[in-house]
Amino acid sequence: MADTDILVGEELTLERAKAGQPPVAAATTRDRGEGPYRRLVLRGATVIDGTGAPPIGPIDIVVEEGRITLMKKVGSSISTIKDKLRPEAGDHEIDCQGKWVTPGFVDCHAHAGVAYHAANGWVPPVDYVYKLWLAHGVTTVREMGSFNGLGWMLDQKALSAENRIAAPRLIAYAYFPAVNDRLKTIHSPEEGRAWIRALAERGADGVKFFGAPPAIMEAALDECRKVGLRSGCHHDQMAVTRMNALTTARWGLTSAEHYYGLPEALYEDQVVQRFPADYDQSDEYFRFSVAGQMFGQAAKPGSAKWKEVMDAFLELGFTFVPTFTIYDANRDLMRARQADWHKDYTWKSMWNYFQPQRGGHGSYWYRWSTQNEVEWKENYRLWMTFINEYKNRGGRVCTGSDSGFIFQIFGFGFVRELELLQEAGFNPIEVLRAATSQGAALCGLEDEIGSVEVGKRADLLVHDHNPLTDFKLLYGTGALRLDEATNRPEWHRGLKLTIKDGIIYDTAELLADVRDLVRSSWDEADEDRPVDAAPGPSRADDARAAAG
Repeated sequence: MADTDILVGEELTLERAKAGQPPVAAATTRDRGEGPYRRLVLRGATVIDGTGAPPIGPIDIVVEEGRITLMKKVGSSISTIKDKLRPEAGDHEIDCQGKWVTPGFVDCHAHAGVAYHAANGWVPPVDYVYKLWLAHGVTTVREMGSFNGLGWMLDQKALSAENRIAAPRLIAYAYFPAVNDRLKTIHSPEEGRAWIRALAERGADGVKFFGAPPAIMEAALDECRKVGLRSGCHHDQMAVTRMNALTTARWGLTSAEHYYGLPEALYEDQVVQRFPADYDQSDEYFRFSVAGQMFGQAAKPGSAKWKEVMDAFLELGFTFVPTFTIYDANRDLMRARQADWHKDYTWKSMWNYFQPQRGGHGSYWYRWSTQNEVEWKENYRLWMTFINEYKNRGGRVCTGSDSGFIFQIFGFGFVRELELLQEAGFNPIEVLRAATSQGAALCGLEDEIGSVEVGKRADLLVHDHNPLTDFKLLYGTGALRLDEATNRPEWHRGLKLTIKDGIIYDTAELLADVRDLVRSSWDEADEDRPVDAAPGPSRADDARAAAG
């Protein structure tokens, strides 16, 4: 029986607190951001609107009370702008001539901090997470699990909606406690339905599933439909053999997270993945090394089974949130460990948590090998082939980062997801579409956000460089370039301003705040500091110099 003394959405949080993993420190005030202004005008921008349309400009954008009220083309080029075409002056104006404006990004799979990191020391406050998201253009987050507690999450959501904290728009999904290897308090379909109804009454936006006994899962998804809750599922290996991603899609699941459940839907001559005889799910090395073999056991691209499964997902209007980024280290561990940003932006307890250790989720590098990386590279090739074809045939694919694990940190991990979608075969405009309007639609917010259009919320990004030319320019550390005049390398960073609900955030200020926070988490004498932390100017210093 479910414990009726515990509010729904709080079960896992209370369990973790008993294990010494309390919720992360919540945000309480807004110390960054200018506005909102009664009338904000962005002048002369080249707009990439997020719908898949090509860039167009120069355009003046008028924002009033946090919404776009006018978009006016004011010339055929910057040199031919006609003043008589321009809207009236604003209370505040941003010169966007020679700059690009896109919608704010939607991270469809993210976590507002990770309490697990308490195993390795002081956990960063959620301000660290929020500022990294905003500094990388993320203005909306689908928080998958509300692992700090649904009450905590709903409070933060309200504060963000009122712009009383510097944070993206937050969408709260709560963990459905029905799998034995995590926490199980729901034991019957009736209990599952009652839990879903209670969750809706508390104000949650959706449900994060890891699986459940089939009867419970089917009942819960049916109840989600009845009460208007959306859903996403990480098809856990302890539950996926009884219902793969296609099964749950047919029952009404909104989206599949990661890759779990998709290869199982593609199996032709087996039902269950071929596990080694000595496999143990509790051993994270086994869990993630063997997971790299899953697509290799499935139907091949272009086969009858492949097409059958693809057609079925398309007919259901299903959504995939692949989160390619969070498993990227499995293909090249050395690259992930040596990423440019760890020195200045990775919190101490996070860095230590990422290292090989028993009991740490995603810290499974006990004996990671060349063979493991070869298998994961092939796994990605097949996985990316399916996701790209699904997009090409009209299916919805959205961006998600799942950062906080496996050498991926907040914000930076989201930008890496953009790069990986391009690797999968998406062209740059398709990548931006997945990161904006497609994500908004998944969240049910397509009438509010996701594209640069009159009537929508002013969630806008101002770029010094065209993001379509290189997504690396979006990293907080920037992209490495050569100054031809001096023959010296320099770092170019493209994202200048993040605007959420008409509040203007200077990304350089946000990044400086994060560096200060990270610095406070480290003892200078600590030998665990990221290995590239040599004395001398940091990459952040180089980036600031390049940006002027």
